[in-house]
Amino acid sequence: MSTVTYQVQPPVRQPATTRVIGRRVVATVIDGLVFGVGYYLLALAFGDIRVEDEAANWQSNLSAGWNVAFGVLVVAYYVLLEGYLGRTLGKCLAGITVVSEATGRVPGVSAAAVRTMLRVVDGLFAYAVAFVMALASDKRQRLGDVVAETLVIRTGSARKG
Repeated sequence: MSTVTYQVQPPVRQPATTRVIGRRVVATVIDGLVFGVGYYLLALAFGDIRVEDEAANWQSNLSAGWNVAFGVLVVAYYVLLEGYLGRTLGKCLAGITVVSEATGRVPGVSAAAVRTMLRVVDGLFAYAVAFVMALASDKRQRLGDVVAETLVIRTGSARKG
């Protein structure tokens, strides 16, 4: 009697497309514009806006409370949208999504909170820290991605398995 041995191969996973640095820059600019417009409208409604010259340079005067409220809204924007949907408005328009490195699905609120808190470091020198780190990383991760164990991928290229 002969014995037949079968080897079971694990399913092949499609690698996620993480080469999206240009798209990440576009998403950051779009999100920055959203925040700029939001802050301008907040200052218009609850503060004082002065136009400095004909080049449309403006200066606002908002109370500390309104500035804190705006900061909370910015943090909530990133944590909730990336945590539950995997994308902000900027990422949506740029065609990229944040996913968990382990599952390939949306990262969840805790991972999104870690990514968001580390924007303080990543954002130094006009996001130069994030840009250099992403260029140096094989998976194109900024510090927030490494610590939160997330990837930013092209929308629709999530790993299947």
